[in-house]
Amino acid sequence: MNTITNILWAVVFSFVGAGIGIYLFIKISQKIPKIFDKITPNIDEDKEMIRGNLAVAEYFGKIVSAGIIGISIIIAAAVIAGIIAGLH
Repeated sequence: MNTITNILWAVVFSFVGAGIGIYLFIKISQKIPKIFDKITPNIDEDKEMIRGNLAVAEYFGKIVSAGIIGISIIIAAAVIAGIIAGLH
């Protein structure tokens, strides 16, 4: 009976962690381009991309995607920690 309880708590922790993770992922993913704009105040990335400047578009895409991947790794670690906490 104790094993079933631990498994149910692990499921609860993983769903709660996933819900919080999805919320944080969406909020932080929306802020990454804004942070990048503050880092480069003299460059209007949107205007440069519209003009066809591929260097800015590729750099902007790589920075934003690296930030999103980093946040995803952190959130995945939190969800796994919740599952491990539920199993012990």
